[in-house]
Amino acid sequence: MVGFFIALLSGTLMSIQGVFNTEVTKTTGMWVGNAWVQLTAFAVCLIAWLIAGRDNPMVLMKVEPRYLLLGGVIGAGITLTVIRAMNQLGPAKAALLIVIAQLIVAYGIELLGLFGVDKEPLEWRKVIGMGIALIGIAIFQWK
Repeated sequence: MVGFFIALLSGTLMSIQGVFNTEVTKTTGMWVGNAWVQLTAFAVCLIAWLIAGRDNPMVLMKVEPRYLLLGGVIGAGITLTVIRAMNQLGPAKAALLIVIAQLIVAYGIELLGLFGVDKEPLEWRKVIGMGIALIGIAIFQWK
């Protein structure tokens, strides 16, 4: 049950962050705003590392396969695309499309067993659920 509430909090924070970042880039520009987001995230992580524990950062060199270390690069891309989507579609439409894309891609990762994730069998109820979500997007867009 804790994971459920953490996921809800994550979605809430992502929506708020997207709005904040979009507004910041209206004044600063895309790259300054994106750099600020990544820099402040780094600062928070550094402070947390100093307070909560001092794991040796050199353990990063043991991560295999190496492409798994691209999370920060992907994070910069996420920030960029969320800002652009929210600016062009508005927060609600952008968030809706972002979440359904996350769901579809995450389920594909599970089905194919990509990136070290345990492979899961196809479950039609999940496919139907995603179909219903896509219908929900169409209804949401309907004028």
